[in-house]
Amino acid sequence: QVHLVESGGGLVQAGGSPRLSCAASGPTFSHSYTMGWYRRAPGQEREFVAAIDWSGNSKYYGGSVKGRFTISRDNAENMVYLKMNSLKPADTARYYCATDRAPWTTDWSPRYWGQGTQVTVSS
Repeated sequence: QVHLVESGGGLVQAGGSPRLSCAASGPTFSHSYTMGWYRRAPGQEREFVAAIDWSGNSKYYGGSVKGRFTISRDNAENMVYLKMNSLKPADTARYYCATDRAPWTTDWSPRYWGQGTQVTVSS
């Protein structure tokens, strides 16, 4: 079992640069797991945001955030981060941390999910 807890959300002004954090724990969690972020805005489908491989050397981004968001991880602390820059009102969503032993592909379907943290961007 893997437990994920997100933090760092809240109300942010457009153009802001908050950082989301996700703490992973549990008896089956391993540093070899791929970790990622998704988001869901009200009335919309879940959207892939970013993912990172176990080493931190391979990173993947959704088209709407590429160039503005940066994913990173700290395996010593079992943490994954999402640094968000140049936020727009369209980035308003609930952001979810996810992980799975499978490497990331465009069909990545992580098994474990956090409860999410709300990010609201005001204009």
